[in-house]
Amino acid sequence: MKPRAVLLCLLMIVVMCVVTAYLYPRLPATLPMHWNAAGQVDGYGPRWQIWLLGPGAMGGLLLLGMALPWLSPRQFEVQASGATYGYLMTLPVALMACVEALVLGAALGLPLEIGRIAPALGCVALILTGNPMGKVRRNFYMGIRTPWTLASERVWYATHRLAGRLMVGSGVLGLLLLAAGAPHWLLLLALLAWVPLAVLYSLLYYKRLPQ
Repeated sequence: MKPRAVLLCLLMIVVMCVVTAYLYPRLPATLPMHWNAAGQVDGYGPRWQIWLLGPGAMGGLLLLGMALPWLSPRQFEVQASGATYGYLMTLPVALMACVEALVLGAALGLPLEIGRIAPALGCVALILTGNPMGKVRRNFYMGIRTPWTLASERVWYATHRLAGRLMVGSGVLGLLLLAAGAPHWLLLLALLAWVPLAVLYSLLYYKRLPQ
């Protein structure tokens, strides 16, 4: 990861540590930790788990992002993607910070519509992930890793350019469906529809290559 990406992740972790430490005495002994599709709480946990959910998970993701370049085999290095790699590894760290903020807000009794905020957060994350997808270089850890994309750089690039557009489109469609009050199954279908399309495209593109 580029130093700037690492520093940004560290800054987010420090901020969430400060926020968590400041609010911790005000939290109830048991916190809502999970919500169902209707936005109703269906899982609780002791308040100390907030440290694992936020700073712990964020720190773990950062360590993973720093370790993957060392774990990558030659000709499949994740760092070949340059700044895009740091960007894509920073996103989940930021996402976990948002998730912890939602849990803290709910625990403190703020009127949050988790059933709408969480899916919207997922849609935005999909859009932000899909936008630079065409810049991801061939590797074993990020992107659309099918047998056909890993076997051919040409298939990899073509599939990821298409997948990036599909991911952004799915995220935008998900936000529109959410605003229209569509059922959760339809929203989930819209968010996942790009996956089989990208996989099928990689297969068909590979079969069209000259032998």
